[in-house]
Amino acid sequence: MSAGRNGLGLICPAGVESAGQALAFGRCADRLGLGRLWLGQYFTLDPHQVHVHLAASGVRTSRGTSVTLTPLRHPLEAALQARGAAVLTGRPFVAGFGPGTPDFVASMLGRPYPSPLDAMRRYLTAVRGLLDGEAVRWGEHDQGAVALPELEHPAVEVGAGVLRPGMARVAGEVADCVITWMTPPDYLRDIIVPALEEGAAKAGRPGRPRVITVVHVATRREGRNPHALAFHAARAHLSQPNYAAMLRSAGLPIDPADPVSGARALVNFDVFVSGTPADVAGELGRYREAGVDEVVLNPCGVLLAEGAEAALRDVEEIVAAFAPRREADRAGAGLSRGLPADVPP
Repeated sequence: MSAGRNGLGLICPAGVESAGQALAFGRCADRLGLGRLWLGQYFTLDPHQVHVHLAASGVRTSRGTSVTLTPLRHPLEAALQARGAAVLTGRPFVAGFGPGTPDFVASMLGRPYPSPLDAMRRYLTAVRGLLDGEAVRWGEHDQGAVALPELEHPAVEVGAGVLRPGMARVAGEVADCVITWMTPPDYLRDIIVPALEEGAAKAGRPGRPRVITVVHVATRREGRNPHALAFHAARAHLSQPNYAAMLRSAGLPIDPADPVSGARALVNFDVFVSGTPADVAGELGRYREAGVDEVVLNPCGVLLAEGAEAALRDVEEIVAAFAPRREADRAGAGLSRGLPADVPP
């Protein structure tokens, strides 16, 4: 599926607490011609309900979840929600899933997953099968098969949240796309993309899943401290061992007990991308070169520090700077400027 005119998406970060906050991000995505609007796993409002509300409010952009947590939903409910969002928005939908931390899984299910990789393989396979009209068995005791009634709907992709090569190999076997978060471009190119290709080859698939990467961004402005913005945006993830381990394997000096120094490392290693709009656009180009199909702008740091208006102003300036770079890339590749640009699916 296309990611829009410029290969960019936008995530509405942090917990959505009002329809107005989400609507501002949705209208921004529409206005800029972005390929997809993403919502995360919130515990304020359900992302599927918010997506449907935005469609009823006139937002046209395609949608996705990055990512909802598997312990919260039976695969049948997950497939029903994703298909319902596609039907009611009238647009293609990406249903992204992740297992969450072992503590969270235990709090929901009574115990952690014995193997998160096996759990995700089964879950993604079940959701994909249900969306494809199959009857699926689920549960420890292999209860009777369940299925969704037939219903025409726009395309739904089943995505996996991926940080490490093990999950990438699983996703390569069974997912339509993968969604990564705070993953440096070199790490994606050298570790994640090859693991996806390995998994796809093992399963006999013709190609690897699409790669979607969420990237923290902020423009340089007088009085702004990018290290403080990075801390606002990423301190929760920097304190989680799985993110810290991924970033250390990518070469960043991350200690989950010290998210302040971790935030500095994110800025110093351009994982939290800041600078002039042209600087940010140039760094985002590295993700495309690393094999990323869609780069999702995440202005969370600015949103939390300065509010939605400032965050969306950054997004508009970055997209404006990115568009000429994409046009120059097309010309450099020998493509005519008269050819139509990619359009959203």
